[in-house]
Amino acid sequence: MSFDIDIDVGNRDRLLELITHTPASMDRDGTITKHNTGIYVNPIPADPLTGLCNIDYQQAEQLGYIKLDILNVHVYNQIRDNAHLDRLLALDPDWTRLRDPEFVTKLIHLNAHYDLLQKHFPDTMDKLAMVLALIRPSKRYLVGKTWREIAAEIWTKPADGSYAYKRSHATSYALLVILHMNILCEQATQSNIKTV
Repeated sequence: MSFDIDIDVGNRDRLLELITHTPASMDRDGTITKHNTGIYVNPIPADPLTGLCNIDYQQAEQLGYIKLDILNVHVYNQIRDNAHLDRLLALDPDWTRLRDPEFVTKLIHLNAHYDLLQKHFPDTMDKLAMVLALIRPSKRYLVGKTWREIAAEIWTKPADGSYAYKRSHATSYALLVILHMNILCEQATQSNIKTV
């Protein structure tokens, strides 16, 4: 069984100070290096000198160990508390802001994809998830097709085994983009109030 567990946090280092863990490792032609984001919170063999897991992360997965990828996501540093997060996620974003190239350059995951957003302008979270999936090379062939044609094929696994977003991944990213849109709009409103 294969696991892909990503946990997005505002400050990875602060979280890792709070939990007992073993950093994952990668074996690259006999050289063991630290995995960029992976950790194990369950007992796993570790090198006593380096503290790194002494099993390559791919082999560890085959042996049944579960690696967590703890990822820094700067957007979460702008959340004050749970109530603030809940309020921002409950807001319907101002989709028209995606027509503004300056606004898009500030957005996580979309900052380099303004032209694609204009070809396939999303006005729902599902469409935004599909746009995020179109970014992957294995789904680029769908650019220019109708939403209906895209929806029929975007979530199918490529026959050649190339990487494509799963629907759950793309939907999670879409929710993060919506959160970021709402944060940026909130910040703009607050700065306008302060300057009046």
